[in-house]
Amino acid sequence: MAMTETPLDVAAIKKDFPLLEVEVHGKRITYLDSAATSQKPEAVLDTLDRYYRTINANVHRGVYHIAEEATQAMEAARDKVRGFIGAESAHEVIFVRNATEAINLVAHSWGRTNLREGDVVVLTQLEHHANIVPWHLLAAERGIELRWVPVTPDGQLDLGILEPLLDGARLFAFTAMSNVTGALTPVRRLVDAAHAAGALALVDACQYVPHNPTDVQSMDADFVAFSAHKLCGPTGIGALWGRAELLEAMPPFLGGGEMIRDVRLDGFTPNELPWKFEAGTPAIAEAIGFGAAVDYLDRLGMVNVRRHEMALTDYALRTLGERFGERLTIHGPSDTAVRGGVLSLALADLHPHDVAQVLDQEGVCVRAGHHCAKPLMRVLGVSATARASLYVYNDEADVDTLADALDAALDFFAL
Repeated sequence: MAMTETPLDVAAIKKDFPLLEVEVHGKRITYLDSAATSQKPEAVLDTLDRYYRTINANVHRGVYHIAEEATQAMEAARDKVRGFIGAESAHEVIFVRNATEAINLVAHSWGRTNLREGDVVVLTQLEHHANIVPWHLLAAERGIELRWVPVTPDGQLDLGILEPLLDGARLFAFTAMSNVTGALTPVRRLVDAAHAAGALALVDACQYVPHNPTDVQSMDADFVAFSAHKLCGPTGIGALWGRAELLEAMPPFLGGGEMIRDVRLDGFTPNELPWKFEAGTPAIAEAIGFGAAVDYLDRLGMVNVRRHEMALTDYALRTLGERFGERLTIHGPSDTAVRGGVLSLALADLHPHDVAQVLDQEGVCVRAGHHCAKPLMRVLGVSATARASLYVYNDEADVDTLADALDAALDFFAL
C-alpha cells in the first residue's frame, strides 16, 4: 500500500471519471453519493472492456490460452485485494457479490455451525441492515440473543456498558464507519474487547476500506467484509476476509460447481480456500475490475485519500454550519479525526426527499432516505435524512455547489 503523504490533485482526478462530465438539467453533475456507490475511473472501465474483448472465458477449468489468462487475471486481482487490506494470504480473501453477502456467509456458515439457543451476538445501533437482518434471521431460527451497543447524541458508540454487553457473547459484529453519522468506531479497541470476552469479531468495513488505510492484521479481527463498488470498482463484487483457520472449519455457503474437489453419489469433498466459498461461475470481469480499482487507489495512496477527506469534511462542516446555522442539522461527530466524509443533513423542516429533488435540479446528487439503517434513524429521532458523501473526486467547489443548492431549496419552499 502506498503510504507517502501527497495532496490529491482533485482537478486531475476528476478527469479520470467520465461520468463527472455528464450534465443533468443543463448543469454539470456534482456527485455526492459515494457512500451508496462510487464513480468508476477510466482505468476500471477499460479493464472491464478489455476482459470482455480479449480474454472472455471461464476461469479455473479451461486449459486453452485465454481461459488461462482469465484465471491468472482474476487470481492476480485477488492478490491485489490481499495487499490492499494487508492480509497474510490471498487464500483468506473470498470473492462475494458484496458486503451483504459476506456477512450472510458468516451468519449462515459460521453462525449455523457454532451458535445454539441462548448464545449471544452483540451488534451496535449504528449498523446497516446488512449487519442486522442476517442475525435476526438466525435469532428466529436458533433462538440466539441479540444485544445492542447504544449510540451517543453525536452519533458515536457509547462504550460505557460494552463489557457487560459482551459478557458471554460468541460474536461481536460492528461497523468500522457509520454510513449515516460518518462516525469511525475504535475498531482495535472493540476487537480486543470481543476477544477478551471470548467472542469473535466481525467488522463491516464497507464504508471504511474505500477511505482509510486498512490492515486487517493490525485490526486483529476475525472477519472483515467490504464491497468493490464503493472504492471505484464494479458492482456485483466484494470480499470477505477471514482467518484461515476459521474459514477452513466452516462448511460451504453455497453448493455447486467450483466449490468442490470431488462429488460422489454418497456425498462430496469441498475445495480448498478460497474456492470452497465461491460456487459457480464467478463475477470474473468484476473481480478483475476490483483489482484495477485497488491499483487506482494505491496510486493515489490511501493515506492521501484519508487526509484529503478529513480536510474536505472539515471545510464542509464549517461552510455549511456558517451559512445555514440552526436551519441545518448535520448528524454525527464534529471532530473529523473520528468521522468520515458522510454528511446526513436535516434542512429546516423540509422533508429529505424534497431537498434531494431540488438539489437534483441543480445537478447535485445526494441520497435521501433511511440509508438501510432504520434502527439508527429511530435513535436519532428522524425518519430519513438527505445524505451527501465525499470522495477522492470531490473538492471545495463541490461543497460550495451543495451549499448553493441547499439555498435554492430554501428559496423554492420560501423558507
